[in-house]
Amino acid sequence: MAVSFAEARCLILDNCVSLETEDRPLLDALGQALSQDVVASRDLPLWDNSAMDGYAVRAKDCVSGATLAVTGCILAGGQPEPAIAPDSAARIMTGAPVPPGADAVVPFELAELKGERLSIPGKVCKGDHIRARGEDVGAGQAALASGSVLGPVELGVLAALGQSLVSVHRQARVAILSTGDELVAPGQPLAASQVSDSNSFALGAAVKAVGAVPQLLGIASDDRESLMGSLLKAAGADVLITSAGVSAGERDLVREVLCELGWQELFWKIQLKPGYPTAFGLLNGRPVFSLPGNPVSALMVFEQFVRPALLKMMGHRNILRPLLKAVLKESVRKKPGRLNLLRIRLCQEGQQLVAYSAGDQKSGILSTSLQANAVAMLPMERHEFAAGEEVEVQLLGAFLPEPNDQI
Repeated sequence: MAVSFAEARCLILDNCVSLETEDRPLLDALGQALSQDVVASRDLPLWDNSAMDGYAVRAKDCVSGATLAVTGCILAGGQPEPAIAPDSAARIMTGAPVPPGADAVVPFELAELKGERLSIPGKVCKGDHIRARGEDVGAGQAALASGSVLGPVELGVLAALGQSLVSVHRQARVAILSTGDELVAPGQPLAASQVSDSNSFALGAAVKAVGAVPQLLGIASDDRESLMGSLLKAAGADVLITSAGVSAGERDLVREVLCELGWQELFWKIQLKPGYPTAFGLLNGRPVFSLPGNPVSALMVFEQFVRPALLKMMGHRNILRPLLKAVLKESVRKKPGRLNLLRIRLCQEGQQLVAYSAGDQKSGILSTSLQANAVAMLPMERHEFAAGEEVEVQLLGAFLPEPNDQI
């Protein structure tokens, strides 16, 4: 019996456990998730420092008509300067430590220097243009939480705190196998009724985009010997993905061969369109996803189930795409009984998000996905949706709305 969308996702995520951790140099850890909280070992910044090129002063000395003696110059990375005496100032460069006694910095452009005497026409307040010690991150404070994905800002914080290595969950190794007598590798000549294998590369790219490492196993024919030999090549992978050969035809042998290898099948078939004949189970404790062969179905199932599973295994906290509400621009009809994933072009029109069909929704029409930036999640029990009706939509990536951005 087919499982529901929610049941399938729960079964998958409950059976995907976090991978072990590793220490990596900062740049090599880009895109990976922290395996533990990072607690600041020191203040950031380490000392009060100037936010501008200017003069370090005592705010109470900067009264109307007063002039100050300029007594020195403080450079970033230079030696500490003596305290600022009353009615004195020191030139100071951006990032240089504020000397004792000074409590404000006046930018060069807001001061007037005549000889060795400085006058400041405007008002000066304590703390002006000073970056206080620990104002960014204080010693002992949690700077980054476990599960944070390391991007440029996160890596910059770690470097500023003096770390050269970081503990992360390692990347998942994902073996990908396409099956079918009709398939040939791209670049090879096509005989009658043959097609180029696109799933290996589409799924491999999807794996890479999520931060995992794809291993393409090539193409297996629709016979037990070819399938067995190809599946055995996945022995070192953390996850196995197959495409095609998972329906109910005479040559759909993937599930049978997996069972011969000891696969524990947890479900076969989801109440979902596209993606109905999907199967999931464990082989030697490792997740195995058997996806439909249609290119659209394979990628849609990857997006809904494989992507969050890989993210969970790699220690991410946020593993599901955001859900929003949008208004259908056109009416939609479907058969009840399955949750439908309608590929849409999401646009901003005034204060409203509007969903346009991205094109032909057949599961063999991959080009429609070129126009889609989201999917509408149409509930399984309904069969008709009116233009102007609000529906739940799921983003497929970053959404930068443009006015009247229609297909």
